[in-house]
Amino acid sequence: MQPLSLYDLLKRAMLPAACLLIMLYFGTHALFGPAGFFALDDIRGEQAVLAERKAELAEKRAILTRDIALLDPRGADPDFADELVRRHLGVIRPDEVIVPLEKPAPR
Repeated sequence: MQPLSLYDLLKRAMLPAACLLIMLYFGTHALFGPAGFFALDDIRGEQAVLAERKAELAEKRAILTRDIALLDPRGADPDFADELVRRHLGVIRPDEVIVPLEKPAPR
């Protein structure tokens, strides 16, 4: 049996070396990548913030849906329409007295 030359050794080691490099690449990203193991705490924190924001937006959406239903042209609520006009245009009649109870929430 003849000893292997350097070229034959490199040729035989090329596939295992390529496989090891690929495994190292994916292993590194699994640990240190933007969605890797060490980024898991940041992802969970961001998920909590987004869940809170989603709840706020769902609440605003419910309010807007209610307002749209009250302004439906087929049966608009006259009190609500009057309230909107007064709030946005600042219109009052001379014989009215305004008693502010609390500061209105910004919309």
